[in-house]
Parts: sequence; C-alpha cells; structure tokens
Amino acid sequence: MSLLPIIECKEPIPCNPCEMACKFGAIQVGDPITNLPQLNPHKCKGCGICAAVCPGLAIFLVDLDYSEKEALVAFPFEFLPLPVKGQKVRVVDGEGQVIGEGQVQRVWQPLKDDPTRLVQVLVAKTIALDVRGMKILAKRE
Repeated sequence: MSLLPIIECKEPIPCNPCEMACKFGAIQVGDPITNLPQLNPHKCKGCGICAAVCPGLAIFLVDLDYSEKEALVAFPFEFLPLPVKGQKVRVVDGEGQVIGEGQVQRVWQPLKDDPTRLVQVLVAKTIALDVRGMKILAKRE
C-alpha cells in the first residue's frame, strides 16, 4: 500500500480545491460545492497534491502497512526551516499536543507553483491516525 489521504473536513463550506487538483478523479465534492469531499481509494495514487492545496489543512496521508509496528504519515508543513530526511521530531495531534516521536523520511513539494511542502514521518503505528503535525526538536549546543 502507498500513502492514502484521510480527509477530515468537518464543515459543509463552499470549498473544492482538493477535487479540482486531483488529476486522478479520486476526490469528489460535486454539486453543491458545500458537500464534504469523498475519496475513492481505488483511484488515488498517493501523490499528496490534495493535502498541499487544502486551505484548511484538513487532509493528511497515511500508510498503515509500512511495517508491523510502524506507519508513515505525511502532512502539510508551511514553516521554516524545513526538516531534513533522518531528522528526529516530536509529532503532535490536532490540538498541538505532543503524542510521540518520529523520524522524517521525506520532504517534498507536490506542486511547483505552491510553496506548501509535505513532510513524511515514520511513527509508531499506534499513534499514526492521531498525528497531524510536528515540532522540530531543539538542537543542543
């Protein structure tokens, strides 16, 4: 399995950038534009464009089949400095509370004309579905 988006839109507001950006037709909002997006996992390629374009940061990607005890989680990251592959980070939930540690596996920019990066982090499978972001560990002098 590859990374698969999890869409957490909670409000029926007029929004469809994820639908418009998906080249594979994996996300449908339809009419009216206030419908919550629906994912067709069979069409998804795990590219992450939907997560990068979501103005509400309501999409993250997960690979729960990575290994027996670990999962990959990818989420939008709009801060500097960017983390680097191999870097240890603290992962946080939707409330910003630290829920564990992870290791950065990849940082990429799905759309060349959009500065949003996605950060993929290796975490314990037990917390993977709760991870929404990260805090970079401070360097010790």
